[in-house]
Amino acid sequence: MEPQEIREGYLVKKGSLLNSWRAVWVVLSEDGVDFYKKKTDRSPKGMIPLKGATLSSPCQDFVKRTLVFKITTEKKQDHFFQASYVEERELWVKDIKRAITCLEGGKKFARKSTRRSIRLPETVNLAALYTEMKNQDDGVKELKLEQENRVFNHCFTGATVVDWLISKEKARNRPEALMLATGLMNEGFLQPAGDLSKEGAESGEQAAFLDNTKALYYFADSGFFCEGYSSDEDVLLKEEFRGNIIKQGCLVKQGHRRKNWKVRKFILRDDPAYIHYYDPAKADDPLGSIHLRGAVVTAVDYVPDAKKKDIDGNLFEIITADETHYFLQAATDQERREWIKAVQMVSKSGK
Repeated sequence: MEPQEIREGYLVKKGSLLNSWRAVWVVLSEDGVDFYKKKTDRSPKGMIPLKGATLSSPCQDFVKRTLVFKITTEKKQDHFFQASYVEERELWVKDIKRAITCLEGGKKFARKSTRRSIRLPETVNLAALYTEMKNQDDGVKELKLEQENRVFNHCFTGATVVDWLISKEKARNRPEALMLATGLMNEGFLQPAGDLSKEGAESGEQAAFLDNTKALYYFADSGFFCEGYSSDEDVLLKEEFRGNIIKQGCLVKQGHRRKNWKVRKFILRDDPAYIHYYDPAKADDPLGSIHLRGAVVTAVDYVPDAKKKDIDGNLFEIITADETHYFLQAATDQERREWIKAVQMVSKSGK
């Protein structure tokens, strides 16, 4: 029997020989991980056996990269993957760990909850706690804070996190709340923003998270950015990033000039209504943005000027108010429907 396919999607993978990172199509089966240069390729570029393998997450081998996890094979070969956002990484990690466990026990893969290897009570679900913290109405508020001639956008203080955990009865006292916050940071959900919080994270002390009004942190998949005092023009540009993140993930986008298709990471924000797209292998500024106020989005069956071998269904089109056309491709029909619904909502309600 063919191995059961468990999960598939775009991830960024580190090259085996060179220190290069590229977006690849990844397929997890019961006994291994296959990765392809493109989703439409029939033969994988490489295969990673999971029998006897171990998984490390979060992987902090790369200072400038977050949301990385590592698979080490039985022959001690390391493979590094990077997700687009926290929830995506957690889904991959959970299923890969489960697949490895099933192989060890000679059992068939079946999803059930697994426990992350951190020293917290079994009843604590850090992923669920993180989702609650990000709730726009009742979670930790993201602010614009000034410190040492710099402006930190979409961040909060360590003391704010501790206060919130106690107020929501997630912890009985500050030491207990500090333990939870440290767990969230060690798992990559929270990231240090300023010098003080970074020093705490790198100090090697057990309580690396700081219960301090001067220690700044941010959500790993937020719109966080730091800037020095700048001109009015810079401020206007940064306004694009002010909105709340509604949806994010990898899509395939057609280029406007060469009409070629490339994997891009997209982040959709409301108020103002923008969708920014990035090279998923780099932690740079966005390659471009689409102003969605008054835009129209719809599913399409084909794309003009596109070669048939370049596309494989699940297409949709965004037409902006100034009649610029953008053609995108989702991995699945369900994912396409979700993106269309989210863009439609933002285009109607956002500025």
